[in-house]
Amino acid sequence: MRLIYDLGIRIYYLLILIVSIINPKAKQWIRGRMGLLRRIAKEVDPAEPLIWFHCSSLGEFEQGRPVIEQIRKESPGKKILLTFYSPSGYEIRKNYPGADHIFYLPLDTRRNANKFLELMTIEQAFFVKYEFWYHFLSGMHHNKIPVYLISARFRKNQVFFKWYGSWYRKILGKFDHLFLQQESSLELLESIGIKHASIIGDTRFDRVYEIAQNVSSDERFRTFCMNSTCAIAGSTWPADEEILCRYINESLRPVKWILVPHEIHVSHIQKLKHSLTKKTLIYTESGENDSMDAEVLIIDTIGLLSSLYQYGKLAYIGGGFGKGIHNTLEAATFGLPVIFGPRFNKFTEAKELVQAGAGYPVHDYAELKDILNRLFDDPELLKTSGKSARDYVFSKLGATRAIVNSTLKS
Repeated sequence: MRLIYDLGIRIYYLLILIVSIINPKAKQWIRGRMGLLRRIAKEVDPAEPLIWFHCSSLGEFEQGRPVIEQIRKESPGKKILLTFYSPSGYEIRKNYPGADHIFYLPLDTRRNANKFLELMTIEQAFFVKYEFWYHFLSGMHHNKIPVYLISARFRKNQVFFKWYGSWYRKILGKFDHLFLQQESSLELLESIGIKHASIIGDTRFDRVYEIAQNVSSDERFRTFCMNSTCAIAGSTWPADEEILCRYINESLRPVKWILVPHEIHVSHIQKLKHSLTKKTLIYTESGENDSMDAEVLIIDTIGLLSSLYQYGKLAYIGGGFGKGIHNTLEAATFGLPVIFGPRFNKFTEAKELVQAGAGYPVHDYAELKDILNRLFDDPELLKTSGKSARDYVFSKLGATRAIVNSTLKS
């Protein structure tokens, strides 16, 4: 089975190499790994103990980040190594100040893994959520380096739980402990004899709570939302924007909207603006005094969304008419009820927000109109739904503390 795994890794690399001719992301993946081990050897002091965090991409980084920063806080002398598998994680966070060294993860071959571990002194390692690289895990297991999987989730359709998955189940045995998000994952692992696991929760809750506690206020947005009910629509796609713009155009309620589309290229922003009949401003094209009598503000830059929720009374979260909804927790932690499209069933937090009376799935324009009108017309419902959202987030805090307490060496 290992031979099949190794062959699969090499075929995968070859396919990415071929696709990189026409695909920019694949090209970044290849370029980021060219001469990688030489760069590591040049940059890293092999005698310097490191705590290694590995994340597949940006979403997993946000789950690992609270643990990184808690370790930094409690043991500022510890050095952090951060690696990414995907360019979408590395390229955005390659200058993250919380890590001392940031690299791509080398391709998971035996030679690469052995060389990687020879070049550095890894004190302990944390892999985030779905990372199961055989040769890296085997190398650390052989060298008695403690390695943990954090914010992990398991599904019945994964290879570990198939009749032919015995070799892959051995990979799980190379972790010292599996910190899980939910009971169903623990039950699946117990069904295949995995005992070194416990339910700790999802570190994302700690992350969004930390953001909310340290968010800074911006007078421009405060002025725009002043004395009005303000709704925030975050990470929206065209299918979301179609029904949102129709509602905004038809509604007579005195509500202001901040729209934060997922795509911010000029043509899309202009198309979105032209689809609205209410007075609409584009963030980078307007001044502070322009926002007083505007009804819609379109954000055409990145990095603002998580702080914008502080000005809202409710949130619409995009993506639910496509592959799946975006981050609901960033809004919920500010006490905003969340509305989203129908494709949310793969997202535990969205389902639990619905159960808590703080999440509202919609399937079409009629349902969107109904729930928005109900929330806008019933201040008590809006308030209690928002409180339920905040209470839900607060009830899930603590995973970061539990992981650090269990793993951090003095």
